Formats: sequence, C-alpha cells, structure tokens
Amino acid sequence: MTHKQEPIAGTKGDVASHDQTKSWFYTDIVKEHFFHPKNFMENDADETHYNAIGKVGSPACGDELRVWMKVNPETEKIEEFKWKTFGCGSAIASTSMASVIVTENDGMTLNEARKLKPQDIMERLGGLPQRKFHCSVLCDKALRDAINDFYRRVEKFDKIVVESSRIIDPVSKVTDHDIEEAVLEGAHTLELVQQKTKVGIGNPNCLPAVEELIRFYKEKYFGAA
Repeated sequence: MTHKQEPIAGTKGDVASHDQTKSWFYTDIVKEHFFHPKNFMENDADETHYNAIGKVGSPACGDELRVWMKVNPETEKIEEFKWKTFGCGSAIASTSMASVIVTENDGMTLNEARKLKPQDIMERLGGLPQRKFHCSVLCDKALRDAINDFYRRVEKFDKIVVESSRIIDPVSKVTDHDIEEAVLEGAHTLELVQQKTKVGIGNPNCLPAVEELIRFYKEKYFGAA
C-alpha cells in the first residue's frame, strides 16, 4: 500500500499541502472513485426505504458523511449502501470504495462490516496521502454508526457498540479521541499533539499517558515504526 509523494515545492501532483512544500499523486483507483463515485445518493433520500442510517462529522468542521443502508433483517446482510459526503476527494473515494466492499458478493453481514478497517479501504484504493488517512476513518465511523442504528430499530440493544471517550487531561479536557484525531491528522510526536490539543500544557502529570496513546494510535493506523 503505497502512494507517490514529492517533498519538493513546485513538483506536479494531484494535491498539495497548504504551504506548497509537498505534493501527492492519487492512484488511478482513487481518481476513478472520485470522478465516478459508486452508490452515491443522487437525490434526497427516501428514508423509509432504509433501515440503517449513520452520520459522522459536521459541515462546520469540514467533513460530514451520511450513509443509508438497507439490511436484510433475517441474514443481517447489507443489501444497499448509499451515501453523501461534504468533503474532499479522498473522503469521496474512500466512501465510494467502502460502499463497494460492503455490498459486493451478495453483501457483508453486519458482523463482517464491523471488522472492516480503514486500512482495508486504503488497500483497495491503492493508498492515500498520509494527511488524508482520516478520510477513510470517517467512513469507517459512519458505517459503524449505521450498524448501531439498525440494532436500535430492531431492538437488539445488546449488539450496539457504544464508542466512548475518556478524559486524559482534566485541565484542558482533552480526551483520548482528541489525541486519536490529532495523530490521524499527522501529529505523530508529543510536541505536535500538544500544538493541536494543548494537552498537558498545564498538567504534565498526564504526559506519560499521552505518549502511550500516541504510540498506540500510530501503530494502529500506520503500522509499527
């Protein structure tokens, strides 16, 4: 799973960093799913047709993703997966690919879909720039939110998996989720995480826990160093 990265300003690429010091080339698969997205919800959704709806993010924060799924109540297989996203090309391509993965070969069961990881989506896309990795995570979270919604509707509450966060720094109110998001956005050192979250600035006692979480999320999403 690789992508081509050019660290020199002025090189040609499909996307460039804000400071123009880096540029990346998207794979042909990413471009195909961006220019010709699969299972995109073209019109307003008829929500009576779907029995599982998920949402993550907010337009105010830059990325929002909504998914609508039709799940067979007997087999718990995903028969349809439609989506809309307000986001970048990577978010569009990631969600498009995820929609294909969960519906191909007669559809995944909800249990199988829960095991789908952002790395699986990226591998099928042929890779994404590291700073765009959070886009595949966004899709993964929307899928799990829709799965929980299905189980709420059929009152199988024991199958709902609640994703909670815990406060790591009581002073700054930074949670483990905040640190996870910072790592996904490219903050792979304590100093960079502190720049993004202010964690530990007034409470250095929490820093060992922060460093442990940084190592955990780096390994989880990017592999061992």
